[in-house]
Amino acid sequence: MAKDAKCAFKILHTLKGAQLAGTIAHHPLKFHANAAGGYDFPVPLLAGGFVTTDTGTGFVHIAPGHGEDDWHLGKEHGIAIPDTVQPDGKYFPHVAIFAGMDVLNQGKNGKYYSPVAKPVIEAMTSVGNLLASGKVEHSYPHSWRSKAPLIFRNTPQWFISMESTGLRAKALKAIAETRFVPDQGRNRIGSMVENRPDWCVSRQRAWGVPITVFVDKKTGQPLRDAAVMARIVAAFLAEGSDAWFTSPAERFLAPEYKAEDYDKVTDILDVWFDSGCTHAFVLEGEEWPRLSWPASLYLEGSDQHRGWFHSSLLESCGTRGRAPYDAVLTHGFVLDEDGRKMSKSLGNVVAPQEVVGTMGADILRLWVVGSDYSDDLRIGPEILKTQVDIYRRLRNTLRYLLGAVDGFAAAEALPVEQMPELERWVLHRLTELDTQFREACSGFQFHGLFTELHNFCAVDLSAFYFDIRKDALYCDAATSLRRRAARTVFDILLDTLTKWLAPFLCFTAEQAWLARHPSEDGSVHLELFPQIPAAWRDDALAAKWARIRDVRKVVTGALEIERREKRIGSSLQASPRLTVSSEIHELLTGLDMAEICITSGIRIMDGLPVEGEFQLAEVPGVSVAPAPAEGEKCQRCWKVLHDVGRAGHEGVCPRCSDAVGAV
Repeated sequence: MAKDAKCAFKILHTLKGAQLAGTIAHHPLKFHANAAGGYDFPVPLLAGGFVTTDTGTGFVHIAPGHGEDDWHLGKEHGIAIPDTVQPDGKYFPHVAIFAGMDVLNQGKNGKYYSPVAKPVIEAMTSVGNLLASGKVEHSYPHSWRSKAPLIFRNTPQWFISMESTGLRAKALKAIAETRFVPDQGRNRIGSMVENRPDWCVSRQRAWGVPITVFVDKKTGQPLRDAAVMARIVAAFLAEGSDAWFTSPAERFLAPEYKAEDYDKVTDILDVWFDSGCTHAFVLEGEEWPRLSWPASLYLEGSDQHRGWFHSSLLESCGTRGRAPYDAVLTHGFVLDEDGRKMSKSLGNVVAPQEVVGTMGADILRLWVVGSDYSDDLRIGPEILKTQVDIYRRLRNTLRYLLGAVDGFAAAEALPVEQMPELERWVLHRLTELDTQFREACSGFQFHGLFTELHNFCAVDLSAFYFDIRKDALYCDAATSLRRRAARTVFDILLDTLTKWLAPFLCFTAEQAWLARHPSEDGSVHLELFPQIPAAWRDDALAAKWARIRDVRKVVTGALEIERREKRIGSSLQASPRLTVSSEIHELLTGLDMAEICITSGIRIMDGLPVEGEFQLAEVPGVSVAPAPAEGEKCQRCWKVLHDVGRAGHEGVCPRCSDAVGAV
């Protein structure tokens, strides 16, 4: 330091800085002629962890009212922290020697400087306490808006204590009683509440919700008077919160109090306090009388553990003693399909309005419900194309069902106990999906659910059940039990799927519902969640049909080769031989495997799989020998049969002849 000041010096003693901790010094301006006792206080030397030994002298001055590190160090040692700089950047009148001077100003050249620097140097010099002075340029924080240097200053604020009324304990108890999805959210917000300081709720802004408090000029205490508060409330109801700023203090204080005895607070509430109160406005306001408090769910991004979730929790625990929500769900942030943050400069922004405009709102909703929100979500053209394909399959399922139940009425319905096994298997699958739907909705785990629902529509229905039952639907007589059973199940499927999809694919479900139930005032969104009878569940039947589908897979695999080799055009041109183990043979007894495999005929042999015949390793005990169907092609159902044209109608089989005759 002496070297920098170009002063002669001699080393008298060497010691560690820690040895000076606790030493008391005079303030260098204590004996200034104009100090008037303003600097007559002890100045302790304190050890601070933020002081480094690799730069500077290791000695720094601290100003607890003008820096966070200094403030914490001062509080730690019980040092009084006065307010010295006013909001306009000038020293308060009580600051000796420098009262009214600017801390910072802008020169004619546009550069900022400290007008008080010269008076400080002069004051220090006059009392002989300045070794040297000079100019130093250093890095300093600036406002990102005005680009001007910032003045850090301690200011009086309004706080909500975390301890005096037990707010911290109430909040921690509420966190323990609240459901968090995912569960780690509980630990995150819990640690924040446990370690947070008192809540500073005041801000100095030109707009916002005012803190409606009058402070006694003599005592510094806020005025607590129900009559005064009632007048403020009445003014707010009539004119809005701006009434506080536009009205004189007398409007609220008179006649009980004199306006000149009180300061009207002009601070506003922290906007997070505003957002934390929304539960009261929404759930307890007169505008939505059917809503009830508390909210079932708060839903926002993971950053809101520090924001909306947090402020809502503290405000509600302070005013109502519990959280304003039963559950809190947090989700990740939306990135592009390469995992990058969206920005205009990268040109990777996916605007929801554009997706809705080009693809429809339900595509966007399908992407949301099909995404794992516990992590960051990705979206982009290729991802949306996948959603379009999934949507098309779901929509086509509804379209097929609408066509299949055209003209269906209650009189045509068949009791479940009279239905074939295939229909009862479909109803069993509905019970399984119903359980998954309810568990997923209760646990907010939708992305896995829609994978299951899509597979049900694409695999169980379109590729299996619908494929098998097309023949009965199009070719059976209208009164046949098989066709009636299928149409009954189709109607159940349409009703159930439409109601299941309604919360997610709102517009598509509404279209399907109104197509089935035309009405000017009807809506699927006024319907209750479907109730699936528990009696439809049949695990033994499900296990049996899982085996049957495996056998069918072997048959269709063999026929696919025949089709690829152009030996057949469709499966109805085939009548394969099926060799199965005794166990499987017994399983297939009584079933029409030709119907299930969509062939014109099938022979089932009891025995070991035949070497050289088509087999699948994952389906042991089954082999298939493809063979062409013999006979003539029915012009109505396209099956190749021996008895075509023998039942009264030329070119059709007996089944189709009866159906045509009944028309």
